Amino acid sequence: MLNDIPSPLILGHRGAKYYAPENTLAAFTRALDQGAHGVELDAKLSADGVVVVHHDETVNRTTNGTGRVTQLSLAQLRELDAGSFFSEKFRGEKIPTLEEVFETIGRRAIINVELTNYFSPGDDLVEKTCHLIRRHALQERVLFSSFNAGNLRKAAHFLPEVSRGLLAREGMIGLWARSFGFNFGDYAALHPYITDVTHQEVQRVHRLKRRINVWTSNREEDTRRLIAWGVDGILTDDPLTTVRVTRELTK
Repeated sequence: MLNDIPSPLILGHRGAKYYAPENTLAAFTRALDQGAHGVELDAKLSADGVVVVHHDETVNRTTNGTGRVTQLSLAQLRELDAGSFFSEKFRGEKIPTLEEVFETIGRRAIINVELTNYFSPGDDLVEKTCHLIRRHALQERVLFSSFNAGNLRKAAHFLPEVSRGLLAREGMIGLWARSFGFNFGDYAALHPYITDVTHQEVQRVHRLKRRINVWTSNREEDTRRLIAWGVDGILTDDPLTTVRVTRELTK
């Protein structure tokens, strides 16, 4: 389990997404430079079984290519420009592998790895991710999250010492996960969407002796409210602002 976690824990959602292209090394290092304690990222497998960091099922939105990530080899993914969609300043930025992320920031960040094989749940993503974590000895620097409870059960099998957080979809579709799925599951944390969080929900999670990490807070007033309610973690696209507000309120 993670030890000595700051409270509230500030994680750059896909890095500093407001300031650099999401899920790239540039975004991750920017988030840490802005004062975030760590980052949240999305892991999935390439066609040849390498754990890469990319949010969408396809590369269409954030690169100059097309196609599903799981149908493209690492070499094909590495040919893509994953930066210029955001700004010409980032032209040439690549889709990173999870190993590259670990090598670049693993020793100075807490890394929330979302296991996102939602369209290929039977693949080896969980096992390969756990292997990388063990190889880099980052068990105390990583936490898992996923909307897929099965992924978290697999992660518990391979790396029981790594904390696991259940992601809950927003609105009614995530109600079961926020209640029964979380109450009776073996999770260290609940990761609900910001509009589903209430003071009562925070208190309920704390009565269960667990953490509540909220996604995604980008407005000052939301961050102030979450801190007043005592949430344990805040995922944000704007670490610079969130860190500033947090420091103001926790002096």
